[in-house]
Amino acid sequence: MTVNKVVFEVTETASGGYNARAVGHSIFTQGHDWADLKAMTKDAVLCHFDDDEMPTEIRLRLVKDEVLAV
Repeated sequence: MTVNKVVFEVTETASGGYNARAVGHSIFTQGHDWADLKAMTKDAVLCHFDDDEMPTEIRLRLVKDEVLAV
């Protein structure tokens, strides 16, 4: 069965890099910058899925968590 897409929730690290965790799959990767994260995410997906299950797209969703005082 082919997965149409894999969605990653991406968060910024304190050191300026990024962490990405796939929604619904046990895939986690990191990147030093956005370009590195894209390459690492693609590599992680290629390693995780067999050829007959390979998704057709990867989505990166940047999650920004801010706390506002009221």
